[in-house]
Amino acid sequence: MENRSEFEKESEAPVAEGFQDSGYKPFLQTNTARIIMVGVLTFILLIPLLFVQNLITERSMRKGEAVREVGQIWGSGVRFYGPVLRVPYTTFQAVAETDPVNQEVRMVNQPQVAYFYVFPEVLDNKTNVRMNHTLKRGMYNPVVFTSDMRFTGRFVKPDISRLEINPATINWKDATVIIQTSNMQSIKSELSIRIDDNAFALEAGSQILPEYGTLETAKLGIDPDSGFDFEVHITYNGSDSIQWIPVGKSTAVSVDADWPSPSFTGAFAAQGSTKKITDESFHADWKVVSVNRPFPQVHKEQLPDLSAYSFGVRLIDTVDEYQQNERVVKYGFLVIGLTFLIFFLIQMTSRIPIHIFHYTMIGLALIMFYTLLLSITEHLSFPVAYVIASVAVIVMLSLYSYSILRSRRFSVFIASSLGGLYAFIYIIIQMEDYALLAGSIGLFAILGLVMYYSRKIDWSH
Repeated sequence: MENRSEFEKESEAPVAEGFQDSGYKPFLQTNTARIIMVGVLTFILLIPLLFVQNLITERSMRKGEAVREVGQIWGSGVRFYGPVLRVPYTTFQAVAETDPVNQEVRMVNQPQVAYFYVFPEVLDNKTNVRMNHTLKRGMYNPVVFTSDMRFTGRFVKPDISRLEINPATINWKDATVIIQTSNMQSIKSELSIRIDDNAFALEAGSQILPEYGTLETAKLGIDPDSGFDFEVHITYNGSDSIQWIPVGKSTAVSVDADWPSPSFTGAFAAQGSTKKITDESFHADWKVVSVNRPFPQVHKEQLPDLSAYSFGVRLIDTVDEYQQNERVVKYGFLVIGLTFLIFFLIQMTSRIPIHIFHYTMIGLALIMFYTLLLSITEHLSFPVAYVIASVAVIVMLSLYSYSILRSRRFSVFIASSLGGLYAFIYIIIQMEDYALLAGSIGLFAILGLVMYYSRKIDWSH
């Protein structure tokens, strides 16, 4: 009997007067009342936890505003539609005309200029993307880049039999090449297109589609029977994404970028055989032929809006500190509940009184973890911030538990339990495909441990 452990001796320590079993106990001194009070306190602490969530949302919105501000100044997402051959032809429209002499009204055919649009037979693009890591807004570093695009291809004489256009009314020599593109204000290169051996300047033209700006050449004076090759080079400043519309009967796009986290988007997937992603860069290729897309090579009167068939890549920031903080806060109720449960089981097994005020202080310390994590993450990396915040809270609660429990063993147990809990939460938020599975297994194991260590507690008092 003299060899009993220190834990057993502490469990059998003299019981405070308010905890002595004297038959009848006031309800507030029963285990049931303590459980109810701790449970109510747990739900009350959800209120400051909700305030922390709102703070994370507010800071995230502030970051979004800073990123949008940079996008407006530096350049927004890039979408490229072209080159397209714009060919004028003459139509005749019957209009009523009044004879000024005899006031007779007659119908006359009035000539008007209309256009049809020809897509290239072949369109090849090579794009090189260089990230800019120096453009900051305060503590935020938006994803911005400079992209060099080189387009080559060929136009051939189109089959216009389906358009119901009289070939004699077509004015091929007045045809022009147009390019529809977003983000025109951020084009940083001199613009021209080389057609066979001649260079034609690309200048701002009248708007054709509402979402795009227009670049247009002067009249080409071409011979449609022989077709012609073209080459154009454009440099953009941009942010977020680059997209292309596959106007070529055969469209090939190749992208190289010094960014490790691309997200391939749009109507067509990048080729898996050549796609390569490393810790510092990525390479991707697309190949789209006419049978892959539901639109023809020639369009009459109106250039169609084909944005729904665009494809490309978003340059995403996978280290979104606010998203990670938000995921951590979602486990706040679990952390508070399990921590209170640990203290409550210690109280029941050791008969050491823990006042509801002590539980309140412990809960507020747990809430402070999330504000510490958020504020430190804005200046350091998330893993470093997580370690600093968790160590600070664990040390604080260990010292506080020692002051109210007067037991080094219990303090070490609480510190190790909190350390394991914070490590468990960190592992879960780093997972994507297996987060739910790991979380379920972990909670099942925790429940088993609680059931095991609470099986002999007398809950009747």
